[in-house]
Amino acid sequence: VQLQASGGGLVQAGGSLRLSCAASRSKERLNDMGWYRQAPGKQRDLVATISRSGSTNYADSVKGRFIVSRDNVKNTVYLQMNSLKPEDTAIYFCYTNAWWGSSRDYWGQGTQVTVSS
Repeated sequence: VQLQASGGGLVQAGGSLRLSCAASRSKERLNDMGWYRQAPGKQRDLVATISRSGSTNYADSVKGRFIVSRDNVKNTVYLQMNSLKPEDTAIYFCYTNAWWGSSRDYWGQGTQVTVSS
């Protein structure tokens, strides 16, 4: 499974961005998909995940501002980020847990999101 993220960039505080991440797979079943982020000097933290059936999980810091969604036909996960804050500045990594005989986690290459004050 290969993940290709896009949509990062520079935005002013209060603005919006939409991230996309497309998964290329052969026979694997994609289970959870989602996003993590890593700010300079900090660990990688959960932002939001979504199950194959559409159940979502959000970090407290983004609840009410970010929306995660997925298209199971296109094998793509999205992150709509609204009311962005400077503290949202980080590299955003897309993620999926896939299964084909065994379960394994996969990560995308990361996309930079910078929010200016």
